[in-house]
Amino acid sequence: MIQTSTLSFLKGLKKNNDKTWFDANRKAYDAARKDVEAFVQSIIDAHAKKDPGIADLQAKQCMFRINRDVRFSKDKSPYKTNFGASINEGGKKALAGGYYIHIEPGASFAGGGIYMPMPPELKKVRQEIDYNTEEFEGILQSKAFTSIYGGLSDGEGMKLLRVPQGFDKESPAAEYLVYKSYIAMVKLTDKELTDPAIGKKILKAFDALQPLLAFIKRSLE
Repeated sequence: MIQTSTLSFLKGLKKNNDKTWFDANRKAYDAARKDVEAFVQSIIDAHAKKDPGIADLQAKQCMFRINRDVRFSKDKSPYKTNFGASINEGGKKALAGGYYIHIEPGASFAGGGIYMPMPPELKKVRQEIDYNTEEFEGILQSKAFTSIYGGLSDGEGMKLLRVPQGFDKESPAAEYLVYKSYIAMVKLTDKELTDPAIGKKILKAFDALQPLLAFIKRSLE
């Protein structure tokens, strides 16, 4: 589980997103990062029993830096107000799909998939869906997947308005071919995060996601 002190640090950072405050609270940041890192490692170690591909991963390989890249952003706040970990077989920078844990007060979630892949990889995934539509639908419509995720994430900017060029708009897979990302997420409340049972909830979510990741991985090979 996540310590309440970790959430308190993130809340404080959101209110005081500047270097002066951060430097004054460096010890709290170090403690919070170690807390999240230990939690992520426990999830990796437990889920690796079902997905051996992540068995050798270390949490520090999966976690993102707290510093924001502000070069091309109007928002010059120097720090992220969350901790994120991308648990991919090849590490957080791998092109393949993976699991994801996001810790942010009031906006935490777990899940994964493949997010905004480059055009060549996206085309491969779409082609696999087009060739094996029934199998893909079976994954998304399974009881395990729907009970946790409901379906693929389809918020703003996640889908095209029409079937992409090179695919038949009358294809049985048309409704899936318009996606630009293939991800699924389940929200986690602050209360859940600080409860010892949170590990079981995330592991159950990862179990339900695993068939989708295997499908994506196959499409990219």
